[in-house]
Parts: sequence; structure tokens; C-alpha cells
Amino acid sequence: MVQNNIKVGIIQENPIVGDIKGNLELATNAIEGLFSAHGKHDIYLFTEMFITGYPPEDLILRDDLLNSAYDAIKELSLLKPESYIVIGYPKKEGDSVYNCAGVLHDNSIILEYRKQELPNYEVFDEKRYFAPGTDSGIFEVNQTKVALTVCEDIWHNKAIDQAFEGGANLILNINASPFHLQKISERKDLISGHASKYNLPIIYANQVGGQDELVFDGTSMVMDSQGDQVMELSKFQADKKTIEFFSEDGTDLKVLNKEEIPTENEISDVYEALVLGARDYILKNNFPGVLIGSSGGIDSALTATIAADAIGPDKVRTFMMPFKFTSDMSVKDANKLAENLGIKHSVLPIGDIYESFCKELEEEFKGQDPDVTEENLQSRCRGVLLMALSNKSGELVLTTGNKSETAVGYSTLYGDTAGGFGVLKDVPKILVYQLSRYRNTVSSVIPERIIDRPPSAELAPDQQDSDSLPDYEVLDRIIELYVEQDMSRKEIVSEGFEDAVVKRVIRLIDVSEYKRRQAPLGVKITSRGFGKDRRYPITNRYSQ
Repeated sequence: MVQNNIKVGIIQENPIVGDIKGNLELATNAIEGLFSAHGKHDIYLFTEMFITGYPPEDLILRDDLLNSAYDAIKELSLLKPESYIVIGYPKKEGDSVYNCAGVLHDNSIILEYRKQELPNYEVFDEKRYFAPGTDSGIFEVNQTKVALTVCEDIWHNKAIDQAFEGGANLILNINASPFHLQKISERKDLISGHASKYNLPIIYANQVGGQDELVFDGTSMVMDSQGDQVMELSKFQADKKTIEFFSEDGTDLKVLNKEEIPTENEISDVYEALVLGARDYILKNNFPGVLIGSSGGIDSALTATIAADAIGPDKVRTFMMPFKFTSDMSVKDANKLAENLGIKHSVLPIGDIYESFCKELEEEFKGQDPDVTEENLQSRCRGVLLMALSNKSGELVLTTGNKSETAVGYSTLYGDTAGGFGVLKDVPKILVYQLSRYRNTVSSVIPERIIDRPPSAELAPDQQDSDSLPDYEVLDRIIELYVEQDMSRKEIVSEGFEDAVVKRVIRLIDVSEYKRRQAPLGVKITSRGFGKDRRYPITNRYSQ
């Protein structure tokens, strides 16, 4: 028999939402790059909604965008007429818009598969924009039947069953699947299960890059017909690889070029997700650099470190803004951090500014004892300075609050929440420590004293976070159960927590929603963050 080979170029790139011209150029360059490196490919495989970027959100409601996107696809079809280009894009037909995977060949679009399973949970709301498809998408390359699926389709059986029943020998799954903890291993288990069940190899192509609060990790992969992973593309960076199959009759595909698969390290994955999310938000929005309030504590230290890794130390500036409650240790540690990172650092005392505010408010506050108002005023003085610096320079202020603080409202509106992007917004406090220790294994930049000392806002004498909050081990777990798993108070108590503590934490989470709505967005890394993931009404009277 004649041996039939099929060569697929997997293209994992970082498209920008709405940049149709730029994304078309990105696609063209990627194809030409693979062609130059490895010759002619039978299939060039892109990711979901590549030509518009994902998620385009309400841009999909614009007919001009849809028309431009389709024109770009038609232009791309002319590039390599002898090959098959598989790429994602939106298409309007009548009053409906479809999330399509198109097959471009011989100067035309020969097949359009419409995504069947439309996710409408967590960060996804595709039913707002798209109508579901119903039919399978199978085309033939070198006597090999190739079936198309799009992202969510692979998490269900319908499209896979259709492919199998249609006689497919290979499944291509194009994705824009965002990262969160344990997501990569979940994907691998899922795809491996489908491949072994149906005895079909599966190529999973995933987008890479940051888009607002979402980070797409890439990690495109190939599973053989036994469910064994034989190839993996890079995590958190653009990549292109060629996978080649052979068969004696086009049906039983064997992999020619298997690779060793790297081991998983979830802490390093989270760190890289934060770096990529910060980098793409800053650079795609054309900020020249970032400003960070450096307290000498672990949150600001990790934020500054991630920023320096993301965009380079020359584009990062930190500011220590001491007050009478600020310890000498904090001042020294903030300075040492800046030295270690090679970033510019300045000291801007807030004492005089604070006193001027107090003087103006003296008459209004007459007869009232000092309380949290004065503590918050310190934070707001710092916020004013950082935003003034931002206005003058155009640089972006990065806030430093973590998920634990964000959840329970342990923050000051228009103070430490003042800024444009929260790198650690979805990072629980315990994970902040883990990430800091991990980063120091790469190179020791965060002073150990910052990691080891008890956390404090330093807004009052001898203040520590533990004065106001449960231990972070307890707090983070309750937040996870209540926010990410939707457990009730009773269910959380049954996990071994004190009822009074659980009740208090739940109340703090619920009453802090108004703060979170006014805080900047940040990188999502847990299964449910605050933002698109969790949309609770501010005004409500449900209680537990």
C-alpha cells in the first residue's frame, strides 16, 4: 500500500482583540515562518476567533467588524492555496452570528464548521453573541478524514460523536481557553480520555496572551490514538510546531515525531500567567511604564517583581510613601527590593499632606475620636500622589491588593485601590507567599525579611493584619469554599471551621461588593475570580 503522510503546523500566537489587520499579518507571518522552517504543510492550524482575537465581547455586535473579519479570511485563503488553513472567525448569516472554524483551500473557503456548544458560565457569555451550529465539519486531506471542533465542543460528547460517526481519522480542536489553577491538567485528562475512547488522535490548539483580566496559556498539545500526549507547545508564549502523522491507508494515523513532555509546576505556571497578564495589559494598551506604591510588604514586593519581569526594570518605578507609623524596616526593605530589581525608587513622605487634610477637616470632625477614618486618610494620601504621578507621566498605577484582601474589603477605596490594574487581585495571600518564594529560587530579589515578617498595613501603631482578619490559612480556605465553590455557611462549618468565623467572613465578603465594583480589574488565576466570574448584586438582603 501507498503510505500517506499528513503534516500539520500548529500555530499558537497572541492576537489582539479588534486588530484584524494586525492579526491577519500575524497569521501570514506564522504560516510563512513554518513553511520556511519545515517546508509545505498539509494543514496550518490556528486558534479560535483568531482573526478578531478572543473574547471580542460587544465588538461582535458591530457589522463593520464582522465584515472586516470575513474580508481578512478571504484574503488569507489566497496565501497557500495548495494547503489547508484552519482558522477561527465570526460570521453573520441573516440575523445570527456563528463562531466558525473555517477551512481555506484552493483560494476559497471550502468548509465552515459552526461551534455547537456555547459556554455561558464563569467568564463566558457566548449565548449573548452566537447561535449554535448543529452539523459536523469533516474534510479530507491525503485520504485522511479530518474533523473540526471548537473549544467548548471538546468538553461535551456531541461533536466528538459526530466526528466518529462521520468516519473521522483525526480531530482538530481550536481554542481560546483561559488559564486558571488546575486548568491545564483538566484539559489533558479530558483530551486524553476522548482520544483513547474513540481511538482517534486529537490536536488541541490554544491561544496565548493576556486580554484584560484573562490569560490564555497556550499549552497546545497533541494526543495520539491511545490517549498518550506526544507533543506540547510552550506555556505563556507564542510558539509554532509541526506534527506529522503517517498511515498506510489514511485511517490509522501514527505519530512520526513524538516529543518528551515537560513536567508540570503549577506555582511557576501561576507566576508566568501573572507576568503575561501584566505585560499584555500594559503593552497592548500602550502604557509607557508602571508606578507602584512600595510599602516594604510582600504584596507590593511581588507586584514590583512581576512588573519588572513583565516589561523590564527600566519601565518600573516604585514609591515609598512613609508616615509616622511606617517602620524603618519597611523603608529599608522597599529600598533593598528596588536595588535588587534594578528599578527606580523614590521616597515621598505623606506627613505634611496628611496634616493638611486633617486641618481642613478639623471643624467637621470636632468632638469625634480618631478611628479608621484617619487610617484610611493615610492610604488616600498615597493614592492621590500615585495618580498625580500617573497623570503627569502617562504611566499605569498597579495596585497591590491580593484576593484575600479584595474578598473581605480589607482595602481603602480611592487609597490602595486607586490604580489601573491589580496584578494580584485574584491571588490568595498564602499563594502570594508561595509565589514570592518560588521567584527567589529563580534569582533572589525579594528580601527574605519581607517574606518572613508578619503582614501589616502600618496604618496604626504595632498594627498587624491578624488584628482585623483570621489567619490567612483559615481566611483563604473559607473564601475558596464560599466564592469558588458556592458553599453555604452550614456546609463550610461542616468542613471544620468555627461558625462565628465563617459568619463574619461571609458577611465581610458580601458587604464588600460595592468596593470590588470600583476597584481595577486584574489577572484571573483561580477558578472563580471577582469580576466577570462572580456577578453579585450590591443591593440585596440575602444573608446566611
